[in-house]
Amino acid sequence: MPSVDFKLYLVSDRTLTSGRSVVQVIDEAGEAGVSAVQFREKDLSPRAQLKLALEIQAVTRRHQMKLFINDRIDLCLALDAEGLHLPAAGLPVSVARKMLGDKKWIGVSCHCLEEVERAEAEGADFAVLGPIYETPSKRRFGPPLGIDYFHRVRQASAIPLYAIGGIHRGRLQEIFGAGADGVAILSEIISADHVRTKCQDLLRQIAAMAS
Repeated sequence: MPSVDFKLYLVSDRTLTSGRSVVQVIDEAGEAGVSAVQFREKDLSPRAQLKLALEIQAVTRRHQMKLFINDRIDLCLALDAEGLHLPAAGLPVSVARKMLGDKKWIGVSCHCLEEVERAEAEGADFAVLGPIYETPSKRRFGPPLGIDYFHRVRQASAIPLYAIGGIHRGRLQEIFGAGADGVAILSEIISADHVRTKCQDLLRQIAAMAS
């Protein structure tokens, strides 16, 4: 499996698009240069998930974006998507790997050092740690971990590590300064008035920090 090569990981949520199609939002993000997106519409029925994921995949393939499917190994296989994203309490990475083979990326959502260590030991390609900052969408996972905790986890692990939760332009310097390999972003992009411009701005700043 090639190394993880994206710095910005877009997470979908059709309920936060201000009435726009989530397909349209992802299309604009792809036009701006976003190269990885996680399909995460867990409240839909399996058939509805498949229908929407196929529409999104048409966009991701046109823009050469990597498409990750949240939790649903069957959907990942049905679409031949580029990767799978597992929740911390989901199937072990080792089990998913047996089903998917070595040619697909597997990411894992984590909420503490121990979960990152487990994901790494089981063979995940990357981990997403959070919430780092306060954000309504992540309140069920407890209080924010904070940037100092993220930095400690970064130092204790070798796996590529992404920050999630309350990420916006003004926090990128702090996040990448703490050693993040990238950021996973939801509402900052999905809810933006001008998605293409927002993504271009974020990508420019991320590229400047990575250089």
